Amino acid sequence: MLINEKPFLHWLTHFYGYGAWQAKVWFVGYEEGGGDLPEEVAAKINYFLDAHGAATAPELCDMREVYRHVPFFSDGPKADKFTNRHDYRFGNQAVLHGVWKNLISFEHGYRNEKLPDLLAYQKNSFAVASAQRQALVQLYPLPSPHNHAWYYSWLDLPQFPFLKSRVLYEKHVYDYRIKNILQQVVTHKPEVVLMYGMNNINALKLSVQEFFPDAKFKMIKAVKLHIPQHHLADLGETKLIVTTQIPALRHGRVETGFDWEAFGKSLR
Repeated sequence: MLINEKPFLHWLTHFYGYGAWQAKVWFVGYEEGGGDLPEEVAAKINYFLDAHGAATAPELCDMREVYRHVPFFSDGPKADKFTNRHDYRFGNQAVLHGVWKNLISFEHGYRNEKLPDLLAYQKNSFAVASAQRQALVQLYPLPSPHNHAWYYSWLDLPQFPFLKSRVLYEKHVYDYRIKNILQQVVTHKPEVVLMYGMNNINALKLSVQEFFPDAKFKMIKAVKLHIPQHHLADLGETKLIVTTQIPALRHGRVETGFDWEAFGKSLR
């Protein structure tokens, strides 16, 4: 399946993630996950153009519908269990997502609500647009694998020279995307925005302060196995948290993790 210019450009310009801008809790990840195979990328962007082709503004979409259109690729023991990404994350034999489970814990801690069965919540409630509980936003739109490999330089799209490297791509899209995300903060006034896995903390803080001149960041030190180091700012009615930490264990090691429910509670 080829990656074509029109759906690629539409995704790059208009796709911002999943859920609802009206939600009170926003999670902003560094970039859209996946992207190991061009067939997966093509399936996502083609569906987005078909379903959201009339979009003229930053768009959040239905994650479950997107995932129905993305085939499940695997050579391992799971290969015969799932036909698409929806089955893998939301079906009867769904697998708990290593990041989402901690985002769910963070949200319930912040809301001072009892922690639910994490897998059941993922399957039935997480980032459901109509519920307007969460927005799952991506700072950078192109699906990219966790190893940060950069496959897009191989695309036959010479009209997009910024795809030659990750650095050029991020530089090309950063300004308009962070401004659009911050504008949505102004418009919808979420209670809390957690930006996680960010490796450009200083640039982000500068962008926020250019958009919100009165914003002042306070750095909160990490408490091992409890709360990650983070930068905190009040943006009027919105509390913004920026951290380099990803809500998942690194290499499966417990000593690299934090209590994301406790983190949420600490911000109430």
